[in-house]
Amino acid sequence: MRFDVRLMEIIPRTEDVLSFLFPRPDDFNYVAGQYMFVELEIAGSKVRKPFTISSSPANKDIIEFTKKLTGHEFSNALLALQPGDSVGIEGPFGKMTYSGEYDKIALISGGIGVTPMISISRYCTDKGMDTDIVMISSNKTEQDIAFEDELDIMQKHNPNLKVVHTLTRASSDWTGCRERVCESMILREIPDYRDRMFYLCGPPTMVKTVREILYEMAIDKAKVKYELFTGY
Repeated sequence: MRFDVRLMEIIPRTEDVLSFLFPRPDDFNYVAGQYMFVELEIAGSKVRKPFTISSSPANKDIIEFTKKLTGHEFSNALLALQPGDSVGIEGPFGKMTYSGEYDKIALISGGIGVTPMISISRYCTDKGMDTDIVMISSNKTEQDIAFEDELDIMQKHNPNLKVVHTLTRASSDWTGCRERVCESMILREIPDYRDRMFYLCGPPTMVKTVREILYEMAIDKAKVKYELFTGY
């Protein structure tokens, strides 16, 4: 379904990651993990791009997507939006979803690929679900961790949520993980990995690598859902 909605607010998540909030149309129903197309007018032409919905389906008031600024034309047009400006949204789309059908899940993301994981974690927390969630979020530096404070708060409210941050270019002050997602990390942080449905999202190379690691660990392909994120 397609709707025209007016921007309510822009929330900075990091120095170059922003969340865009809109009132949720009454008839816009979606499942955590799905995406929508966002349409803007740029230089007199309608241009649309897909974005994962980062808000919780349980939140009936707002719908949110989150974008890493890249300096590309569409990214710059989003950055220029002001509260009250109208954009088109169409959706939902996508099959990398979660609505409570699995007791245990593992969410592995790279960079801005965290957005569907945020939607899933928000949804489970909002609904008070018993879903056992382990999230591994990989970034370059401390400054690149989007939603860090919210995830900390969510873990305090949801005893079934465990979040592991790992950095590939951490400062000397970082006390957490300092490695790319690999088999040893999965074994360490998700020892019951055979019991879980896996969700992967991030840059294509990262998703491909982690997918192959899971397959080599004898995880059935049917238990690995994934989406690829590219910049624009």
